[in-house]
Amino acid sequence: MDAFILLGSFFVLMLIGTPVAYALGISALIGAWWIDIPLDAVMIAISSGVNKFSLLAIPFFVLAGAIMAEGGMARRLVAFANVLVGFIRGGLSLVNILASTFFGAISGSSMADTASVGTVLIPEMVKKGYPREFATAVTVSGSVQAILIPPSHNAVIYSLAAGGSVSIAALFLAGVLPGLLLGLTLAVMCLVIAKRKNYPKGDVIPMRQALRTCADALWGLMTMVIILGGILSGVFTATESASVAVVWAFLVTMFVYRDYKWRELPKLVHRTVKTLAIVMILIAFAAGFGYIMTLMQIPLQITTAFTTLSDNRYVILMMINLMLLALGTLMDMAPLILILTPILLPVVKAIGVDPVHFGMIMMVNLGMGLITPPVGGVLFVGSAVAKLPIESVVKALLPFYVALFGVLMAVTYLPAISLWLPQTVLGR
Repeated sequence: MDAFILLGSFFVLMLIGTPVAYALGISALIGAWWIDIPLDAVMIAISSGVNKFSLLAIPFFVLAGAIMAEGGMARRLVAFANVLVGFIRGGLSLVNILASTFFGAISGSSMADTASVGTVLIPEMVKKGYPREFATAVTVSGSVQAILIPPSHNAVIYSLAAGGSVSIAALFLAGVLPGLLLGLTLAVMCLVIAKRKNYPKGDVIPMRQALRTCADALWGLMTMVIILGGILSGVFTATESASVAVVWAFLVTMFVYRDYKWRELPKLVHRTVKTLAIVMILIAFAAGFGYIMTLMQIPLQITTAFTTLSDNRYVILMMINLMLLALGTLMDMAPLILILTPILLPVVKAIGVDPVHFGMIMMVNLGMGLITPPVGGVLFVGSAVAKLPIESVVKALLPFYVALFGVLMAVTYLPAISLWLPQTVLGR
């Protein structure tokens, strides 16, 4: 009955249009009232939820990504990707995916990736003879890499939702191979489609121009080295690397590239703060919600229910995958990570799944939700950039969904894809 009151009130509030963050907070208060817990205890849990040093990584990474997205770095990374693969048949689709790989490794945001890369490449692909729907499908599916490849904001949120028991550095490393596998899978599929439909080849870039383009993009690519190199060498933590990334992005954008106007900088910071206010409210109320769930022993009950249904690890993982895929189409990624991690982590630990590995399973699953209707935020951004109705983009995405599901199965049932790099580098 306790679970029914807490979860039932949450879903009712969602159905009547209450924002997710407030639905979490109100249902936590209702749950506390039901089990006769002082409301002061919920308020303490809410404030404690955002009183964590590691959370500073999120605003810094978001700000660094925003500066780089609007400061011309995306355009230079697209040009660099074009030098590498643009001359192949269907090369612009490969440029799109490779640019998303580079930009995702800098911004950590799928939405920023879609908006920045899509603004440059969707019109260019259409101009060169690619269908607009195909160009948009490549852009939005390629942007899922940003969730996996470090620095992923959602990896930080997962670490927080796991109670800080999962290292952010381990999660960053774990996302590298799944992210590259996703990009490689999409690239192969694009090559097959390009050959079958005879999409155009690009031009070979002259050596002098190619070298100039590579040198221009090097400043942006150095961001990846600073973030990962600094963490892995022990020079600074994940949070400190985020602040260093902001300083680097600012210096490169304002003093090296000089494409961004100083008068626009306060507006950019204002937009970033508005985004972060929403995220931090969500994290705070999710902490209160998780506190009440723990008191009601809901995670323990769900663990028992899963292990009662089957004692086979592969069957339980498939059930969890199907549940996550369904929920990912109905809710945004961050609230789902905050709500479901405390519930599902005990389940996967009980069947011997590494928490870092499970983090990658969640990222791929919920990343697919970002490009799936009816609540796919990245899908909406891509459709808006391309000026296309959602329906036509979804139709073009159907083969991409199949490719993404194949990557999900590989990440789920081949733990080494996620765990080899953290074990090799960190020895965990």
